[in-house]
Amino acid sequence: MSITTEAKQGIVKEHQLHEGDTGSAEVQIALLTSRINHLTGHLKTHAKDHASRRGLLKMVGKRNSLLKYLSVNAPDRYKGIIAKLGLRK
Repeated sequence: MSITTEAKQGIVKEHQLHEGDTGSAEVQIALLTSRINHLTGHLKTHAKDHASRRGLLKMVGKRNSLLKYLSVNAPDRYKGIIAKLGLRK
């Protein structure tokens, strides 16, 4: 099961840059991180679910691309989101 609408709205409110911001890199990275964490738990119990594993790898790649974009174009925002989400970089 995916994340609930309320949880998604909470993540957006926490990471948005300004009111009404739903698509900034920080929001996208935070939403992807939430989905990645949820799917990681699913794969611990369902080890042979290769379709979900492929989706997980695609999400990790997308998040990595967004983080790379932030690191090049806005290093201060990059450091902030890494610290806020507790990612290893």
